[in-house]
Amino acid sequence: MQANGAGGGQQQQPPQGPAGPELGCLGAQNGEASAGTAAGDQLAHANGLLPSANSGGGSPGGLSVNNGVPAAGGPGPAAAELGGGGGSALKKKKRLSQSDEDVIRLIGQHLHGLGLNQTVDLLMQESGCRLEHPSATKFRNHVMEGEWDKAENDLNELKALVHSPHAIVRMKFLLLQQKYLEYLEDGKVLEALQVLRCELTPLKYNTERIHVLSGYLMCSHAEDLRAKAEWEGKGTASRSKLLDKLQTYLPPSVMLPPRRLQNLLRQAVELQRDRCLYHNTKLDSNLDSVSLLIDHVCSRKQFPCYTQQILTEHCNEVWFCKFSNDGTKLATGSKDTTVIIWQVDPDSHQLKLLKTLEGHAYGVSYIAWSPDDNYLVACGPDDCSELWLWNVQTGELRTKMSQSHEDSLTSVAWNPDGKRFVTGGQRGQFYQCDLDGNLLDSWEGVRVQCLWCLSDGKTVLASDTHQRIRGYNFEDLTDRNIVQEDHPIMSFTISKNGRLALLNVATQGVHLWDLQDRVLVRKYQGVTQGFYTIHSCFGGHNEDFIASGSEDHKVYIWHKRSELPIAELTGHTRTVNCVSWNPQIPSMMASASDDGTVRIWGPAPFVDNQDIEEECSSMDS
Repeated sequence: MQANGAGGGQQQQPPQGPAGPELGCLGAQNGEASAGTAAGDQLAHANGLLPSANSGGGSPGGLSVNNGVPAAGGPGPAAAELGGGGGSALKKKKRLSQSDEDVIRLIGQHLHGLGLNQTVDLLMQESGCRLEHPSATKFRNHVMEGEWDKAENDLNELKALVHSPHAIVRMKFLLLQQKYLEYLEDGKVLEALQVLRCELTPLKYNTERIHVLSGYLMCSHAEDLRAKAEWEGKGTASRSKLLDKLQTYLPPSVMLPPRRLQNLLRQAVELQRDRCLYHNTKLDSNLDSVSLLIDHVCSRKQFPCYTQQILTEHCNEVWFCKFSNDGTKLATGSKDTTVIIWQVDPDSHQLKLLKTLEGHAYGVSYIAWSPDDNYLVACGPDDCSELWLWNVQTGELRTKMSQSHEDSLTSVAWNPDGKRFVTGGQRGQFYQCDLDGNLLDSWEGVRVQCLWCLSDGKTVLASDTHQRIRGYNFEDLTDRNIVQEDHPIMSFTISKNGRLALLNVATQGVHLWDLQDRVLVRKYQGVTQGFYTIHSCFGGHNEDFIASGSEDHKVYIWHKRSELPIAELTGHTRTVNCVSWNPQIPSMMASASDDGTVRIWGPAPFVDNQDIEEECSSMDS
């Protein structure tokens, strides 16, 4: 007969006699005996893990189960010896590894925070671990009860457990500061003064803070004290914060850092989000907003990879597109000499034609929104010497600017103050102008391909025909080299924080530069870039993504940290000249093409949770 009745043959009847009752209870691991029965068929188990059901109808000895692993048990003297001897069935408790002990302590701390103290006691007793050092427990209790003299005495016991000799002084300072503030709140000014003069000052630590604390003696009432000290007042909240500060001076073997398990879980969630190629929503640090039971995976179906709308109102090649800063409008410029302004519906995310701005004789190859989105500047291609400044609200032309018929005004950038802009081209100069087109400054001898104003309001970045980007300061009239490429820089754009530059480089594709360190960070693969001017962009939540058009009729999207594209969007039938990511709606992107259309990209229609779960499952497999 096989143990657990799995042999398939006829099971033996148990022998009658005194051996039966003795087999009723087998020793369980960790010294916990399971209750026996007269029939002798009770199963013994450890740590509450139940074994599988016995298929026999009265097996003589039952099974001894250690942590759910059945041990063979059979009839006869051997089983009787186990049942009768008891102690010989007990195995030595397995020694826990350091990581096991750490996990048990983390769980215990979390359960303690939930108020499940009896469960914590049982867990520690059964595992043989301790949540924290007994001296730390005593210290914690005295701090939370406001027994400051006892808490101060506890520091003497903790001194031998602290690594830094200065830590005890700092901890004592924090204790006395809380004691001082609580005396003040209670109106015990003399006692507070005694603490300040005779306890805090002799520590000779943080004298600046002592001066600040002494100023609180002038507070007229408790509310005034709490406001000036930025303190929660006497009670659990402020003492818990104090304990959090005190713990930083104690080794984790003595007292765990506060909310350690939650912090570890939060870090794990954030790391998974950071590694998720399609994560494109605001990060929520609240663990209640996610499931800890599954890994974080964003579906591609939630990413702007699907055509939501095709805008066909232009009747020739579309050279440029740009969303407004508030994300409510899209401006598109075309070879057909018009700029069209589209309104974004905040609910459906559909676009409808709002205004058509006409009269750009050379066509429109570049558009720039003012910082407040009230104005729009439009420029033409290389042979265009004119610039148009439009009032977006009224649709009226405010300024039509031209310095010379031989000039070239092909690029423009707004100063952050919204009162000035810079413009230039490849004829050898660029200008700084006001909203009426009046010339404020000029910089000669620079053949400009693309312009950008930094947030300092002083520096203008310009890519030129020497395959570089230089910074020009109009205030002190200095310039410096920032980026040097080996091939022509056809266009570039700057991240919101001003740290990164995204370049479209002739025959090379899309390059990412760190402007602060002046180093090439990454070369993105896949895009086809010749000598056409293609405008790429940063986008998505936190500008984690990069998108670019391509001469192979596609739109490419990369995660900022990955050189390989995470999406290739098809649909256009000719070169894609420009892409723009909506700065307020991370799931919306626009692309403009020589095929005469503008495509609006968004998530897959009719995305539901089941689709997402299926995609997650397929990715896991």
